[in-house]
Amino acid sequence: MNILPKLEAIEARHKKLAVELSQPEATNDMEKFTSLNKEYAELTPVVDKFKVYRELLKERDDLNEMIEDGSDAEMAEMAEMELGALQKKIPAAEEELKLALIPKDAADDKNVIIEIRAGTGGDEAALFAADMFRMYSMYAEKNRWKVEELSRTETALGGIREIVANIAGPGVFAKMKFESGVHRVQRVPDTETQGRIHTSACTVAVLPEAEEVDVNIEAKDIRIDVFRASGPGGQSVNTTDSAVRITHLPTGIVVSSQDEKSQHKNKEKGMKILLARVLDHERAIVDSERAADRKSQVGSGDRSERIRTYNYPQGRISDHRINLTLHNLSNFMNGDLDEMFNSLIREDQMAKLSSLEE
Repeated sequence: MNILPKLEAIEARHKKLAVELSQPEATNDMEKFTSLNKEYAELTPVVDKFKVYRELLKERDDLNEMIEDGSDAEMAEMAEMELGALQKKIPAAEEELKLALIPKDAADDKNVIIEIRAGTGGDEAALFAADMFRMYSMYAEKNRWKVEELSRTETALGGIREIVANIAGPGVFAKMKFESGVHRVQRVPDTETQGRIHTSACTVAVLPEAEEVDVNIEAKDIRIDVFRASGPGGQSVNTTDSAVRITHLPTGIVVSSQDEKSQHKNKEKGMKILLARVLDHERAIVDSERAADRKSQVGSGDRSERIRTYNYPQGRISDHRINLTLHNLSNFMNGDLDEMFNSLIREDQMAKLSSLEE
């Protein structure tokens, strides 16, 4: 394995941390103790898997030595049988060890803010955006995640021009982070009288939900404007200035929230979305500075990148990043997303493994 030196360095660091944590003075500085303990906990699974892998290699060497000795034919025959079984275990242990080495995305355990917007295609794009939100909501329900709408703008035909929602549960971002980009649909709209196939699209953005400790936003960095909420066609929804527009001055990111009747609730929802967008902006800057990391990702997360096509006449879904086509569109749109999501995660892991071994 090309990564043996890396593993040995990790093992040495793990031993050093164990010694430091055992010293009486370690608890005198709780901040340092917490940091060391966190690092120790993160390295432990890798060290444990390395120990198992090394024991398998030693066992293999011992069996080979017994076979080569040849002084006891019966023992040599038993050793050959054991070696055959052992040879099957080693690649799996090596694979597990490599996967444990992949740096964990700090945001993987976070909840997400998902934003779906109708793109090209007019009313049909808005109807597709509604279908997409239903699809993600059904997937969330299957995983027992909680979905909370933060804002929604509908069209007269029941489509969604834009929707922002919070999806909360264990490991949500780890599962859904590869959904950001342009999703294209090919189908015959209900309004089409001549049976022609139309192509339309919607954009999806999946952002890790940020806490205030993740993003430092000072009061001087934001401007809050209030205005009167209005519905479709300018119809007044409220008679008071309850809608809120929040501008993050350093980045120019703007968030509006008007679904609640209370200005306080609109501000609360708006800040939740703003924090997520600022965190996403900061993550994008870090990613762009890491060329190696950028190469090792399934997708760039760019909202303009066309990532998937949903072809209704042929009942198929094609993900263009990993060249995967599934022929279960009906189940897929009903939230059966695991095969696609697991394939994307696996591809990302393989790409990151390749960069580790370079």
